[in-house]
Amino acid sequence: MTAAREKEMISTRELAARLEEKDLAIIDIRSVAAYNGWRIRNQTRGGHIRGARSLPFKWTRYIDWIEILRSKEISPRQSLVIYGSDLLQTEAAVGKFRRAGYPKVKVYPDFIRQWTADASLPLQQLPRYRHLVSPRWLNTLIGTGAAPEYPGKGFVICHAHYRNPGAYTSGHIPGAIALDTNTLESEQTWNRRSPRELEKTLTGLGIRRDTTVILYGKFSFPDPADPFPGSSAGQLGAMRCAAIMLYAGLEDVRVLNGGYQAWIDEGYPPATTPTVPRPVPEFGAALPLHPEYMVDLPEAREILRNPQKNLVSVRSWSEYTGEVSGYHYIRRKGRIPGSVFGNCGSDAYHMENYRNLDHTTREYHEIESLWARAGITAGRYNAFYCGTGWRASEAFFNAWLMAWPRISVFDGGWFEWSQDPKNPVETGIPD
Repeated sequence: MTAAREKEMISTRELAARLEEKDLAIIDIRSVAAYNGWRIRNQTRGGHIRGARSLPFKWTRYIDWIEILRSKEISPRQSLVIYGSDLLQTEAAVGKFRRAGYPKVKVYPDFIRQWTADASLPLQQLPRYRHLVSPRWLNTLIGTGAAPEYPGKGFVICHAHYRNPGAYTSGHIPGAIALDTNTLESEQTWNRRSPRELEKTLTGLGIRRDTTVILYGKFSFPDPADPFPGSSAGQLGAMRCAAIMLYAGLEDVRVLNGGYQAWIDEGYPPATTPTVPRPVPEFGAALPLHPEYMVDLPEAREILRNPQKNLVSVRSWSEYTGEVSGYHYIRRKGRIPGSVFGNCGSDAYHMENYRNLDHTTREYHEIESLWARAGITAGRYNAFYCGTGWRASEAFFNAWLMAWPRISVFDGGWFEWSQDPKNPVETGIPD
């Protein structure tokens, strides 16, 4: 190795000594799955260097890569350390940074060989990373019937959709069965269905309490003017199904990170022949096993009266301030007084503030930081709500992945609250 190249490198000892430096930004260019905790290339331990930011190498090909850096508050004034699992890829990322005007960049080449092998060096991981799976993991499971962290008690892949069977028949993951969200939630109230109805749906899909269920959806740019805009928000529907299944008591609910698009992006082939579910005789327990994951109107009112609890509005700013209701079938505008703004993104059918550009789930440290600024922390009880439960379910699932202890979905959300004229409403910018 030349002397010039050595100067571009940083050693394990030096990096470990500099972890607390405020002007140091450590960048992990591996996949989102590896960052979250999945072990690759025979790693001894999974996860990322404490304090590292997730910036997968494939994002360097995006036209708005600089905007990603700005959104992550990675500044040219900082000293950067880049690491990954492929040295050539890491060096290519360093070159990209330098051409973008980041002069102080070094390569850390020994992450897998030294850092993950030394238990004294700090790693972080998403506590429930196993429940956010990659296309590669799912392809391995489909092809072999086995995969890392799979308990081996049978699995069912569900393509979630809302009133949109064509989203499934036009292309789905091989072996996946179609799951209409209406079979898990009421078409009239949007609330979860009764325990008896849920059991009938789940067993009809071949799902027992101990079945591993992998959920995903297909995104296709929702049109708010459509009679059923949610029919295009497939991955949101998958998150809604995940929350209801956790409430019912499934032991192993997983979501394909990035949904159907991630499967296609990885080059895996779609299927068009439907897979017929294989019903099972019983679920294996009385539903719901986790009633605490869903709350209704009386509990929502109690949460608002308790200063140690948050009712979190996972809605857009225009919905929260009362400019729009968010839905063509909800007339009343505004917010629940006392609710905390959880900031979903642009409208009722998008979750940009919780996702990356490739539709994968946003770095969990960033979500925690976003929430912390609003007073949403793991130490409080947090009940998430939106218009009808979908966006709230995605926020809930993020908190669940982080193993937050006291979380729920206010199932009725703005739809139910706004139906009763006796319920107070606020509009405008909060004081």
